[in-house]
Amino acid sequence: MNANIYFVSGIDTGIGKTYATGFLAKIWNAQGIRTITQKLIQTGNTDLSEDIEQHRKIMGCGLLPEDQQKLTMPEIYSYPASPHLAARLDQRPVDFQKIEQATQQLAAQFDRVLLEGAGGLMVPLTEDLLTVDYIAAQQFPVILVTSGRLGSINHTLLSLELLKQRKIELYALAFNHADDAQDAVIAQDTIQYLQQCLQKDFPNAQWLDIPVFQEI
Repeated sequence: MNANIYFVSGIDTGIGKTYATGFLAKIWNAQGIRTITQKLIQTGNTDLSEDIEQHRKIMGCGLLPEDQQKLTMPEIYSYPASPHLAARLDQRPVDFQKIEQATQQLAAQFDRVLLEGAGGLMVPLTEDLLTVDYIAAQQFPVILVTSGRLGSINHTLLSLELLKQRKIELYALAFNHADDAQDAVIAQDTIQYLQQCLQKDFPNAQWLDIPVFQEI
């Protein structure tokens, strides 16, 4: 149903979702695949999504007309917290209809939309709705961002098990190489282990290497 919309999630906060999202958009655009990014719910900002700004910086462009129209950042909350708490503190419930309309409008204008979530799959969007519930309802294929840091195998397998349980398509496992330098032995073993897991349990999923971010 949403074949050209990819939901970008991560195994944990700070795993590199924002960088991976911007990097993939840059690569796909360079390949002639017109791609735009969107932030599902931005917290910790007031008028402009810092994650969208970071995407554009990585993509090598300024803010787009769709950014100015707020289509790429339909919901912004001021407190830097999980969306359910940020919305409660701002005393403004999440408008999912506005989000969905913005996503569909972008999907109609571009070949692909990369929709970045907040944190991991189990982050609550409201008191009664988890991120994974929203993904399942919208039938979005998922790009899951992971890395070679110690503990990431456990977190990755938990996330993959959840996707399998909820019958959500894994489009790709995106391996962020930013943590490789922490321990090269662990990072290399993590790569081999996770690639074997993909071949066994998600044979149709892609493996995407996300290189270390180089500040321009």
